[in-house]
Amino acid sequence: MGQEDAIVIKNVGKKFKVFLDKGQSFKERMLFKNRCKYEERNVLKDISFTVKKGEAVGLVGHNGCGKSTLLKLMTRILYPDKGSIEMKGRVSSLIELGAGFHPDMSGRENIYTNASIFGLTKKEIDARLEDIIKFSELEAFIDNPVRTYSSGMYMRLAFSVAINVDADILLIDEILAVGDTNFQAKCFNRLKEIKKQGTTIVIVSHSLGQIEQICDHSIWIDGGLIREYGSPYDVHPMYLEYMGSHLNFGGSTSEKKSDNRWGSMAAEVSSVQMLDKDGNEQTSFVVGAPVKIRVTYELKENVPDAVFGIGIFRADGVHCYGTNTRIDKMPDFEITKSGYFEVDIEKLNLLPSEYILDVSIETGDGIPVDFYKNAKRFITYSPVSDIGVLRLDHKWETNC
Repeated sequence: MGQEDAIVIKNVGKKFKVFLDKGQSFKERMLFKNRCKYEERNVLKDISFTVKKGEAVGLVGHNGCGKSTLLKLMTRILYPDKGSIEMKGRVSSLIELGAGFHPDMSGRENIYTNASIFGLTKKEIDARLEDIIKFSELEAFIDNPVRTYSSGMYMRLAFSVAINVDADILLIDEILAVGDTNFQAKCFNRLKEIKKQGTTIVIVSHSLGQIEQICDHSIWIDGGLIREYGSPYDVHPMYLEYMGSHLNFGGSTSEKKSDNRWGSMAAEVSSVQMLDKDGNEQTSFVVGAPVKIRVTYELKENVPDAVFGIGIFRADGVHCYGTNTRIDKMPDFEITKSGYFEVDIEKLNLLPSEYILDVSIETGDGIPVDFYKNAKRFITYSPVSDIGVLRLDHKWETNC
């Protein structure tokens, strides 16, 4: 292990026995021996990679590919059948949140119990106690038994403990949906702060956007092997293209439309327009003008759970904005005919520059139906010399 290496994984493999119909009692196992038949599944086959100190790495892949198993091997919840895993420093894991919580103990008592599992001394816990309670936003309930907590309160407390142990390595498995929207944002910002402080982070998530905001590298695991390793912006398009090409809506043939477009094409974008307030199509807009984005699509095969989305990038690659109907709390749409979706932007407050519009139709599982990068280019202009990326509506008041 090099001096700058935080995690070194070499040739790791892991098998599991999957019983077809295992008897529950000794009697059943003796009388019905056929029930004890099992098959061995190689979940991880030959995994090797290194994570440097202070780096953040995201693990992506379809369900069952071995991401969570790999994370559990790194926490030593499980042990590999072959290969080696070296971890340098104190490890904190956000995998089984609340492991070690006792329902009859208060939240405060459980903080001491749970933090001690992570290796903190009582003195260290005392020093962090108020920060943990404040972050969890459970001050009014901290001396109540945790059995009286809602599931969201329980997860808040567990998350607050795990991110306040000053770990050298933080392992995270699909837990960034903790609590309400405001608390989720606070958790996400806290993770960014932890990374800036030099903590090594490994994240398993199906939210590629979260990984792109935090991680330096992405590892795509497929069939127990590392399929791609590199920048999230290089790996994720390949992963989305692969997922789209393996999506099947009752027999349709999936395809890659072009280098900047991929998905099943069950519903295919046929036109992308940007309209001014009078309904005229434009490619240049004054800063602050109202804009309507209209995306028309042709149906080839029904899509039962569609999510519509847009993304806006400055020409130099800065991600300026992105949203979709799922983020905006709209239900998934069932596409049964050709049609369109529109996004009304009251004020296009992007400062003068050239911009790129991406549009997407995805399934509720995030699998692309038609993911269309560089669908439209446009510019903004203004007689005012603002500085930055966007204009914020504001007022000045002075008392000279």
